[in-house]
Amino acid sequence: MVNRSFWQDRPTFVTGGTGLVGSWLVRRLVAAGADVVCLVRDWVPQSELVRSGDIEKIKVVRGDVRDRDMLERVLGEFEIDTVIHLAAQTIVTIANRNPVSTFETNVAGTWNLLEASRRSPKVRQIVMASSDKAYGDQEILPYSEDTPLQGQHPYDVKSTADLIAATYAKATVCRLRSPLWVFMRGDLNWNRIIREPFAQFSEGQAPVIRSDGEYIRDYFYVEDGAAAYMLLAEQLAARPELKGQAFNFSNEIQGNRARDRPRASSD
Repeated sequence: MVNRSFWQDRPTFVTGGTGLVGSWLVRRLVAAGADVVCLVRDWVPQSELVRSGDIEKIKVVRGDVRDRDMLERVLGEFEIDTVIHLAAQTIVTIANRNPVSTFETNVAGTWNLLEASRRSPKVRQIVMASSDKAYGDQEILPYSEDTPLQGQHPYDVKSTADLIAATYAKATVCRLRSPLWVFMRGDLNWNRIIREPFAQFSEGQAPVIRSDGEYIRDYFYVEDGAAAYMLLAEQLAARPELKGQAFNFSNEIQGNRARDRPRASSD
């Protein structure tokens, strides 16, 4: 349940708003009455944010999350209270082919936003998207929030951004690590396991199974993910003891089976 009294007219800065989760997060924030400012680097007409018309209901800043001066200007001029940081290069295969650009966005982009927020006295809470990939390869599954971060591949190095966020704990940062695959209309990555089979079916092709069927993943409806970010921001404002903590969110429908079977290692 959204706390409308919390979000009403609240200046809220969203990065990654043209992404899958970001588009639906912006929609929920607008519905809750928030004063949304969204950072957009690339114009993506196919994005749910654009196609739905929601982009007309918010303030848009064109820029790159790696530009700290720009971020500090935006946070100050729009008197931002709450930051929800989703911007990232999210495709594992692209990260493997272009590790440096992935590091620049996923790691440097994070510290630039956190530093800009630290220097902006109006910012009171920051919720940052991390990833289950930050845990790297683990012997014991499922992992908990106390599992050591040991990413070893280009995308996994979100573990570095996660650790950097922990050092900014006094800036009221919380991190959400999502051990799941998000699905819903608006996903522009045709290689994801939910979208690819439907594309194959629509073209009269047999779907391709890319494993032996033993991998287990949790599937998460995108609006539930957006709701989780908003809930954490609400709780972070009310409960200072949450500063610096990290949270996994998941349906946890696997039960103890996940301890005996591997999880998929790539998107």
